[in-house]
Amino acid sequence: MLRNFGRSVRRVAAGLVSVLALGFAGTALAEPALWAVKDKDSTLYLFGTIHVLKPDTQWRSAKIDQALKASGDLTLEIIGADDPATMQPLVLKYGLDPAHPLSTKIAADKFQHASALAQGGGVPPQMLDMMRPWLAAVSLAMLPVIKAGYDPKSGVEQVLTKEVKAAGKPEQAFETPEQQIRFFADLPAKTEADFLSATLDDVDEGVGKIDKMVVAWAAGDTAELEREFISEMKGEYPELYELLIVKRNQDWAQQLKTKLAGSGVSFVAVGSGHLVGPDSVQAQLAKLGIKAERVE
Repeated sequence: MLRNFGRSVRRVAAGLVSVLALGFAGTALAEPALWAVKDKDSTLYLFGTIHVLKPDTQWRSAKIDQALKASGDLTLEIIGADDPATMQPLVLKYGLDPAHPLSTKIAADKFQHASALAQGGGVPPQMLDMMRPWLAAVSLAMLPVIKAGYDPKSGVEQVLTKEVKAAGKPEQAFETPEQQIRFFADLPAKTEADFLSATLDDVDEGVGKIDKMVVAWAAGDTAELEREFISEMKGEYPELYELLIVKRNQDWAQQLKTKLAGSGVSFVAVGSGHLVGPDSVQAQLAKLGIKAERVE
C-alpha cells in the first residue's frame, strides 16, 4: 500500500520543481490527449503534461502544434520551477530541518536505506539528515531517474515555455512556487513520513513502471492514466487526494472560467493527473456549466 501511495503522490507532485520532480520517459505510440473549451469568442486548450523526459522522447503532434501556434498565451501550474533563484530559498525554508534530523523521524533501517540511496547518487548522508521527509522522498525518487538518462530540460513545460518565449507570447500560472511546495511542507507528520517510506520501497522497483506510464500518456490512454494517477490515491488516501487533486482542480476551474469570460485562444498545460478521473479539471468545469471536449 505504501508503494502505491508513493507513486500516486509523486505523480501529482511532479510539477513541484524540475530538479526534484518525478519524471517519465518513453516512446510515443500515438499522441497525448488534448481538450478544448470554447465559447463564442474564446478557446482554451487543455493539455496534460509530463514534467521530465528523456531528450529523445517523441510526443509532439500536428494537433498540439496547431493549438499552441493559435494560442496567444500559455498557462502553467507554476512559473519559475526551473529557476534556482526562485526555488532554492523555498527549499531551504520548507525542506530543511537541521534542528530535527531525519534520522530521528524515521526508523533506523529506513534511514540506513535512504542513506545508501543518497550516497549512490552523490548526496552526502549529512545533507540527507538535514532534509524533511518530503524533500528526502522527492530527492531520492529523482536519483535513479536522472541516472537512467532523464533530463529535466526535456520536460513538456520546458519545451512549451521556450517556444512561447521565442514567439513573444506571455505566460501565466495557476499557483506560485511557494504554494506548490507547501502542499508537501504542510502535510501531517505521519503522512510525510509515510511518503518517504513509500518512496524507499518504490525506488527499489526501478524505472520500469515509469516507462509503462509514459506509454499510456503518449498514446492518449486516459483510462490507464486515471488508474495510475488517481484511483489508488483516491481509494487509500482520500484526504490527500482531496488536498492535492480535488481542491486544486476546483480552483483552476474557477480561474479558467474567468479566463473564458475574456476573448482569444489560450494553451493550458498542467500535469496529466489533473485532467483524468471523476474530479478532473474538466469535471470541475462541467459543474460550472462549461464543457470540455477532447480534440480528435
